[in-house]
Amino acid sequence: MKTNTNRLRGVVAVLALCLAVAGAAKVVASPPAEQVIKVTVRKFAFVPDGITLKVGVPVILEFTPAEVLMGFNVPDLGVRTDIVPGKVTRLRVVPTKTGSFVFFCDIFCGSGHAEMTGTITVVA
Repeated sequence: MKTNTNRLRGVVAVLALCLAVAGAAKVVASPPAEQVIKVTVRKFAFVPDGITLKVGVPVILEFTPAEVLMGFNVPDLGVRTDIVPGKVTRLRVVPTKTGSFVFFCDIFCGSGHAEMTGTITVVA
């Protein structure tokens, strides 16, 4: 009978220790994965040509390979990248202000180059 009592005390002690450790441990949630927005790049368009983002929320713009070297520039948000033929280009954007911001190809890519524009709208 004494052996069973000692075992029971041992089990209770282990459970108490486990509860104490669990209570002291901090549970840290991993940050959510950043949203990826796929942008198709072709002569002479970005698809989509309108993108809505939230202020302070990071996103990845993922550009599909272009036929020729092109650029993506949003001067008012301070982001820019080259889009290289045969290579997927990823650009991390964290908008810091609300509004509508024009983006465009800033590397001459042919006769329709001037029409290669779009708008990023940043909301609160």
